[in-house]
Parts: sequence; C-alpha cells; structure tokens
Amino acid sequence: MAESKVGTRAIYQPGASSIEGLPTALQMFHAHPPVMAMPHWHAQVEVNYVMRGTVHYRMSDHEFRLNAGEMCLFWGGQPHQMDESSDDSLYAGAHLPLVYFFRLRLPISVSSRLMKGETLLTSATDAADSENFTRWFRYANSGDPAKAQHAVDELLLRIERIALEPYSMTSQAAINLDGDHPYPHSSRSVARMCDFIAANFLHDIDSVDIARAADLHPKYAMNLFKRSTGMTLSKYVTLLRLSRAQAMLMSEGANVLQVAMDSGFGSISAFNKSFRHIAGMSPSDFRRDIRLVTTVPAGAFRN
Repeated sequence: MAESKVGTRAIYQPGASSIEGLPTALQMFHAHPPVMAMPHWHAQVEVNYVMRGTVHYRMSDHEFRLNAGEMCLFWGGQPHQMDESSDDSLYAGAHLPLVYFFRLRLPISVSSRLMKGETLLTSATDAADSENFTRWFRYANSGDPAKAQHAVDELLLRIERIALEPYSMTSQAAINLDGDHPYPHSSRSVARMCDFIAANFLHDIDSVDIARAADLHPKYAMNLFKRSTGMTLSKYVTLLRLSRAQAMLMSEGANVLQVAMDSGFGSISAFNKSFRHIAGMSPSDFRRDIRLVTTVPAGAFRN
C-alpha cells in the first residue's frame, strides 16, 4: 500500500504488491484506512471490520457508513471508493479471491446478491472480533505457513457465522434466511474453475479450457459460473487482467502497450475497450489522473 500525504490525509494508491497487483492472493489488513482519490476495483470479495472511528464508502449504485463495531462484505469487482476516514479510524479485514469465497457455506441468496453489487452489513460483533482480527493479521504475516493457514481457516469460519445472526443487504431490512443453503457440488465446481483461472489468467484460455479443468461440459460450466457469480467466465478472466493492469499502470514509466501485453490482453484495442468499460476512461487517462493524486490541494478530502 503506497501512501502520499495530502495535507494530513493519507491517500491509497494501487501498487504491484497490493490487492490490484495480486488479484488471486488472499490478503489480510489491520491499519488506519486511507481515503481513495479515485474508485478502484479488484477481483476479491472484501470484508471490512471497523474497530475504531468511522469510514464512508461509495459503491457503484449506493453508499454507506460504518462505525466502530460494524462489519461489511462486498464484491470488489465493482468500482468502489472509501472517500471518508476519521482521524482515529482503525479497521481490519481481508480480500478473498473467489476460490475462497465459493468454499464458504453462505446462503445462496447472500453470495448471489453480493456478486450482483449489494453490500452485506452487520453490527453483530463483539470484543472477540477485535482480538481475532488482530491475531489473524499477525499470523498471516508471521512467515509461518501453519499460522497463516490457521488465520485463514478461522477467518472463513467467522465470515460464515455472519449469516447466522442479524444482517442486512445494502438498505434492505435485516434478514435471516433459514434453510437457504449453498449447493456443495456447485460451489466446489465454481471453486475449481476459479483455481484454474487464477493460475492461468495471463495466458490465452477460454471456456473450454476452464470447463475441462473442472471436468464439466463447457456449456454447463458457463451457465453454472454465470448463475453463481453474475458474471460470464470471460468477464471474470478479464477482471483479473484489469486488476493487474490497474496496478501496473502505477509503475514509473509504465507503457500502456506493454501493460496490455503483460496483463494477458492480446491487443491494445481489446485492452482499451475493456479498461474503459470498467473505469470509464482510457488506461492512459487513468494513469495520468491517478498520478495527479500527489498534487491534490490540501483539504480536498474531509470527513
């Protein structure tokens, strides 16, 4: 996470080791949340737990505020922006690649609504969460594989527990859907497809290759993935590539053509079209605008 100072405010910028640059990695965090000068996106589901202070998010079609003791879960593939963060704020959480997310035993309605852009909100937390998120972050960054795996296992169980207590989806009333369980076979198949895509998204792969890796018929694989994620297989592959490209464009002297090739796009025209679709601007304009962050006048970001 690269930071620059705007007045007294830290600004988040994507980097090669950030979630955008490593779209298939599970990363945990525990820090003061810096505001974002521009919306960003990444190919992971994000879980944020506010331990202190308050933060405000702008999503593609809604916004919300989290106070201390509240937690949210949302799909990072939609452009989103944290535009407010109180001076005393502290949050913790993780970014979950889909291969982890679809191994969770969440109600089908929750996972499908998240993938369609809704946000899950809950205040059903307790003091143990502050202790656990802190420890999970420490274990995940300890360099000890056994501790890191233990942190991941506990985190996933904690996320599953969200659905057992009151929660809401975006602005909807609190719900608790008894009996709405995932289909284990379908979830395993989606996870296998995600595994293959994660290992090969920089290469020239198509739905036939992905389906074969999961021992599925291509048409069935495409329908299953679309039904589970709200995305086509090709859109998900493209999102992984765009996430990586977003981070690469931050590199000093980054060449747009080289970024397109290194991100798995076969041509600059395909890269420009895909990038403009998600960012609303060309890769060149994005690179220019994000680098202007350091020249934003002091006081541009206020709570």
